[in-house]
Amino acid sequence: MRIRRIAICGLVLSLSVLCVSAQHPGPQRGSPAGVEEPVQTTGEQAVALTQAAVALDGRGTPALEGTLRTTALHGASDTPVTNIRLVIRNVGQLRYSYASGLVTFYDGSSVRCGEGIFKADELLANESVETDAPGIRIRCAPTSWRIVATNLLSSLSPGLIGIETTARPSNLIISVDGEEHPIQLDRPMVLNLGERQRTIIVRQSP
Repeated sequence: MRIRRIAICGLVLSLSVLCVSAQHPGPQRGSPAGVEEPVQTTGEQAVALTQAAVALDGRGTPALEGTLRTTALHGASDTPVTNIRLVIRNVGQLRYSYASGLVTFYDGSSVRCGEGIFKADELLANESVETDAPGIRIRCAPTSWRIVATNLLSSLSPGLIGIETTARPSNLIISVDGEEHPIQLDRPMVLNLGERQRTIIVRQSP
């Protein structure tokens, strides 16, 4: 079990540099306070702190939904907020063995003033988990926020793992304990992890 988790984490880290999510500016100036901006397939939209932020998958459909638990967000350049609590809910149809992403905050002028990383393990469809974003530095009193999914590792069936990414990988390999395996899109890759074999498939989002 430990070897399996190490191999999966290594695969996620090796592909994380390829997970490029669309960056979208915060809400435009002049938007009515408390009005949620419509979610577009071109990127995640920033919403008010009291509203749920939605992260899209590689196909542009909602995958994760975030809700803030921390309400005291009054940071400054010399006294930044260094951690937050938030609830992440899987609003997609797939079960995720691992999900991670970015959480970003904006001030009243739509200027980004804080960004951190969140992650969650074993997230079933329609399941919620409370997590945090350690290391974040919010240097303002934000008025809006958004989340972006950077890694979505889905469990398709026992022993079968699918990795969803918005990049187009080529000439990639995965190294497990020094043993290198070439990565080919849509072709199963069988790895011996302990006494069991695991099949990994890397797929390209349309």
